[in-house]
Amino acid sequence: MTKSRVRLPREVRQPYEVYLNGVPQRLGPDYSVREGALVFERELRKDKISGWRWLLGAWGVGTYRQNDSVDVRYEAPDGSPRVAEGLEIEAG
Repeated sequence: MTKSRVRLPREVRQPYEVYLNGVPQRLGPDYSVREGALVFERELRKDKISGWRWLLGAWGVGTYRQNDSVDVRYEAPDGSPRVAEGLEIEAG
């Protein structure tokens, strides 16, 4: 089974909320936390657009691939809300 890891930024502290493609995730059924990283029990992918695909898109030709986005909502030490968006996804 392929896993995916997403390292949490240093400033993120509990409590925080995790979103995958804008959908709230739950600790346990959706992800776990190990060694400062979120671990998903499935393969997540972040699409990298090549120059060729960008050019096709500029001409209105769509090329669609899996493009997952992991965001974490947390509070800064001063209590203000923050969001770490589009965190890097690594193979688990």
